[in-house]
Parts: sequence; structure tokens; C-alpha cells
Amino acid sequence: MPQHKPHRARTITPRRGSTTARFLRDRRHDAATHLLRGTCYGLGTGLVSLAVWWIQQHP
Repeated sequence: MPQHKPHRARTITPRRGSTTARFLRDRRHDAATHLLRGTCYGLGTGLVSLAVWWIQQHP
């Protein structure tokens, strides 16, 4: 009975551009989440600062 060689998966090296595009595409959701989080923090800080300023101006 002949012995069969194990099947070896062929590795294909992606082109440099496709690797960069894949990297950016995979992290698009993370970037959007961080952008939204930063915007919320910024708005919150701004609103608190305006409230403190308004309270100081109107004793």
C-alpha cells in the first residue's frame, strides 16, 4: 500500500499594499470607537467647564 504524503497548505505571501489595506480595514472599528469616546470625553469636559464658569459668574 503506497504511503501518502501529508497535505501541506500553500502559503501565499500577500502584496505589501494588501497587507496595509487589511491592517487599516481591521482597525477601522477600533479607530471609530476611540474617536467617539474621545469626542464624548471632550464634550463632557467642555460642559463641566462651562457650568463651573457660569456658577462663578453668577454668585
